[in-house]
Amino acid sequence: MAEVINMPRLSDTMEEGTVAKWLKQVGDKVEEGDILAEIETDKATMEFESFHEGTLLHIGIQEGDGAPVDSLLAIIGEEGEDITALLNGSAVAEEPVASEPKEEPVVESTGSNVTPAEVPEGVEIITMPRLSDTMEEGTVASWLKKVGDTVEEGDILAEIETDKATMEFESFYSGTLLHIGIQEGEGAPVDSLLAVIGPEGTNVNAVLSAGSASNTAPVKEETATVEETTTSNKDRSTASVSHADSNRIYASPLAKKIAADKGVDLSKVKGTGDNGRIVKRDVESYQPSAAPQAAPVAVSTEAAAPQAVAPINLPVGEEGTEEVKNSQMRKVIAKRLSESKFTAPHYYLTIEVDMDNAKASRSQINGLPDIKVSFNDMVLKACAMALKKHPQVNTTWNNDTTRYNHHIHMGVAVAVADGLVVPVLKFADQMSLTQIGASVKDMAGRARNKKLTPAEMEGSTFTVSNLGMFGIQEFTSIINQPNSAILSVGAIVEKPVVKDGAIVVGSTMKVTLACDHRTVDGATGAQFLQTLRAYLENPVTMLA
Repeated sequence: MAEVINMPRLSDTMEEGTVAKWLKQVGDKVEEGDILAEIETDKATMEFESFHEGTLLHIGIQEGDGAPVDSLLAIIGEEGEDITALLNGSAVAEEPVASEPKEEPVVESTGSNVTPAEVPEGVEIITMPRLSDTMEEGTVASWLKKVGDTVEEGDILAEIETDKATMEFESFYSGTLLHIGIQEGEGAPVDSLLAVIGPEGTNVNAVLSAGSASNTAPVKEETATVEETTTSNKDRSTASVSHADSNRIYASPLAKKIAADKGVDLSKVKGTGDNGRIVKRDVESYQPSAAPQAAPVAVSTEAAAPQAVAPINLPVGEEGTEEVKNSQMRKVIAKRLSESKFTAPHYYLTIEVDMDNAKASRSQINGLPDIKVSFNDMVLKACAMALKKHPQVNTTWNNDTTRYNHHIHMGVAVAVADGLVVPVLKFADQMSLTQIGASVKDMAGRARNKKLTPAEMEGSTFTVSNLGMFGIQEFTSIINQPNSAILSVGAIVEKPVVKDGAIVVGSTMKVTLACDHRTVDGATGAQFLQTLRAYLENPVTMLA
């Protein structure tokens, strides 16, 4: 009988996996224990072996594709076995999700136009326009018309603040402003009721009631308004020249006012607004052409030459973008850090540590045969010892309880090609400096080659992130939950310091402790840093 193989959960935090490579193909014989595929999780790329024997009859997730845990990965059975029922079963399970979007157009089309059926003739419902490609909400900065005012086509109704700028919003209808739906200073989503324009004396309450009778009416009304605006704007722009209203110049009221003040002939100004409408900036930047004042033909070209304006050389290029699919690791990093940042109330404490003694001690230690210790190893050892004295920092918040960890597992942030992983040094307080150094070197190397096991990246109680090797002097980190704190380590720099009343050259290093205020109070964090400083400034105490 055929066996259905689902996407496995290869780590405690895994929610989705990507098939990096198939080691078996459809039709291949599979023995129990054979490696079927390499699967990329949020932490590593791992081999996935078969627990069944038979023939690989179906592959459900292709190489490079990702799918949630428990999705159909493969089917193994007897050669020639009919698996139609199994495939149909998975299709049925997915059918509701696939069919939902198909229902949307039906819902949208029902009562799509409120105006003809429910809204009296001549009445126009104006909704919050989408004035930029990223705009989702607008705020009415100011109304230039009030209820009862007569509105002409082209008049500016209001100034609307978008996510990018404050823009004038003009009316494409004539009539009386019957209702204002969004007051000055208030914001509302795109397609919300902004205003109602129609004949004077119209029963506004009836219009609003009719408009609210259909859930989709405002959305469709705005769509129609935008479409009508785009089409009718162009028509009106042309009609202003060829029809009876040929003397009208398509310009905003503000542009007209500025033009009148400056004595500018709007018929000679080129509009840069929507569909060629003249706006404020066009009038302000307008420069009268010198052509009409050209000298007689008899005047030589040499005399006219000085009047020529040198062309402005502007940069010319081609815009380009590229969409890169996020790896599973990158997606999980984004999710976990967002959860931590927006869930745990972070605060930060920074101290500067005198590293002169640490540098001298490290030189002596590394002078011994076959021993190599880094400053990061010394920081890890100092943190582990300080956590023993300040157990409140070695905790986990569990809503109704706080878990005190009696063991010390140090997480070490390691940058890899796809993001960041955190190998864990188990029982770091019991390790010597040389043991810490060897372990970190080994685990960091395997982390970059994606050879760490999930067990080696789980269970940390405190984390250290060091960017000192990149020349970063000070930074803050997001807590690696479920830890209560993370230490950010900067570079060691030489600078003038005061010692015994004299200014001398000293070596200092800044470290910043990010704490979860639910478990670690400010005084507790400060005391932890004092202990940490004592160990680092007197390294011999870590060897006792």
